[in-house]
Amino acid sequence: MPLPRPLAHPRCAAATLAALLLMGCQAGIGATGTPGAQGPFAPGINPNEQAVDGLVVGHRLMDAGEYELALQAFARAAGQQGGQLNLEVLLGMGSANLGLGRLGQAEALLRQAIAKDGQQPTAWNNLGVVLNEQGKYAEAAETFKRAYALDNGASDAIRDNLRKAMEKLDDPGYTEDNAPEYSLVRGGRDSYLIRRAM
Repeated sequence: MPLPRPLAHPRCAAATLAALLLMGCQAGIGATGTPGAQGPFAPGINPNEQAVDGLVVGHRLMDAGEYELALQAFARAAGQQGGQLNLEVLLGMGSANLGLGRLGQAEALLRQAIAKDGQQPTAWNNLGVVLNEQGKYAEAAETFKRAYALDNGASDAIRDNLRKAMEKLDDPGYTEDNAPEYSLVRGGRDSYLIRRAM
């Protein structure tokens, strides 16, 4: 059997090499055309998978201090629920707006949450944090008292917020330099500190 002739033209050699490389890349693609586990491509979208709850994503972003992204996640969560701003969505959006320094929007959203369910210590606590940031210290202290009473003193974060608010009212030498940090509550016994974006 005769040996194959060497390719006469460099362009033919380059084309053959490119074809061989492409054939090697195709090995990572399965029969359906979707990328295989070992292929060079990013995994495809599985339409059968359940989407991650926007509320969960929002809370994780709040923990990371990514308030703008958290606000978007809470808005998506509302969309997943048919555009309904339920209590948890209102609390999340209010907390994210506080983190962004949008105190008026945060207060309005948290007051909406309280209008939906006035027995939620979480909503009262977070409203207290917003009022405190606005310099409404007496109203903030009263709001923390209500949150503490509704919670039966079970949340360390709410108890600490109330204690700090009462100390602030009693301390006439209070300045922004020695301002205590307040904790937002996100439901259950979980809480997160707001890192000021103002």
